Amino acid sequence: MAQLFLRSLIFNILFYLVLVLCSLVALPTFLMPRAALLRVARWWAKATFVLMRAICNIKVEFRGVENIPKGPLIVASKHQSFWETFALLCFFEAPFFVLKRQLTFIPVFGQFLIKTDMIAIDRSRGRRALLEVLRRAGEQVRRGRQFLIFPEGTRTAPGAPPQYKSGVGLIYTDCGVPCLPVALNSGLFWPRRTFMRYPGTLVVEFLDPIPPGLKRDEFLARVERTIEDATNRIVAVGQEEQQRLFGGIPQKGR
Repeated sequence: MAQLFLRSLIFNILFYLVLVLCSLVALPTFLMPRAALLRVARWWAKATFVLMRAICNIKVEFRGVENIPKGPLIVASKHQSFWETFALLCFFEAPFFVLKRQLTFIPVFGQFLIKTDMIAIDRSRGRRALLEVLRRAGEQVRRGRQFLIFPEGTRTAPGAPPQYKSGVGLIYTDCGVPCLPVALNSGLFWPRRTFMRYPGTLVVEFLDPIPPGLKRDEFLARVERTIEDATNRIVAVGQEEQQRLFGGIPQKGR
C-alpha cells in the first residue's frame, strides 16, 4: 500500500500541475470561439489518461464509440467519480453540463465555465432551478449541442443502490432527441472522497442510443435498467481484476 500511496501522491501533484498549465494555455481562447477552449479541455483530459497509465497503471478503455450519434443529443452517464466530468468531453463536439453556480465564482476557472456556456444553477431555488435547467438545456440541445447529464444527480460508489432522478426524463420528453446511455466503473480506480488511485482497467461503455418519442416513465425505466445492467457487469469484472492484483481494494472513502 505504501507504493500505491506514493504513486497516487505523484499522480495528483502532476494532475493539478497539468491543469494549471492547460489553464494558462487556454487564456487566449477567451478571445476565440467556444470550440477553442473545449479543445484545450480535451488536451487536459488526454494528458490525464497518459498520467493514469504511466504512474498509476490505470488503463482506460472506451467501448461502443461507434454508438455515439452525430448532432443534438442527451448523454445520460453513470456517475461514480470526478473523472468522467472531464473525460467524456473528448467524444462530443459541443458538450455542456449543469453545474453549481458557485463554481463560476472561482477565478479564471469560473470564467472558462461561462465561456463554454455551461448551465450554472442555484440549487437553493429548488423547483425554480429545475425549471430553469429544463428551459436552458432545451435551448442548447435544439442548437445542436450534446447535454451531458448524470441522472442520479451526484456521485455514487460502485455497488451502491441507484437513485435516479426524474429530471432526465423531463429533458428527454421536452427535447425530442436521442439519449445515449453510458456505463462505467471509474469509482473502482478514481474513488470519491480520497486522493488514492488504484490500478486496473477503467472501462467506459457507450450503449445503444434510446430513440426519442418514448413516454417519460417508459424512458426512465429503460435508461436506468440499461445503465445499471451494463455498469454492474463492468464493475464486477473490474473487481475481479483488483482481486487478482491486490486481493481487493479497501472500501474506505468510496
